Amino acid sequence: MASQPAPRVFLADDSGMIRSRLAALLDTHHMTVVGQAATPEGCIDGILASHPQVVVLDVQLEGGTGLQVLRAVRSAAPDIAFVVFSNNAGPAYRKRYLGEGAAFFLDKSREFEHLPTAIAEAGAGLAFLPH
Repeated sequence: MASQPAPRVFLADDSGMIRSRLAALLDTHHMTVVGQAATPEGCIDGILASHPQVVVLDVQLEGGTGLQVLRAVRSAAPDIAFVVFSNNAGPAYRKRYLGEGAAFFLDKSREFEHLPTAIAEAGAGLAFLPH
C-alpha cells in the first residue's frame, strides 16, 4: 500500500477542538485536510466542493446528524469514503452507519490511534465488512 498516495480528508465534527486535534494527527501521517465543518449543511457543501477521498464523520453535528451528511454525499458522490469517528459508538449506531455505506466506524474514546489506518484503508477502497 506504500504506492497509494495519502488521501485527501474532510473533517465533519461539531467540535472545533476535535477537528484541530484530528488535523494535527493527520498532518503527522502526511494526510491533507481539504476542509472541515460543524453543521450538516456546511459538511455537505464543503465535501461536494472539495471532493476528498475520505470524510471523517461524527454521528452528532451542530443542528443535525452525520447520517444526513452520509446519505446526501453518498447519493451525489458515491466514490467518497466515510470513516465514522464518534463517542456515540453503540451497536445501533455502528450498524446503521455501516449499513448506510460507511467504510469504518471507530469509537473516539477507545480507537483514536486507529483513525489514520482506517482513513488510509478507506481511501484505498478497503472497508470493514459487517458480520
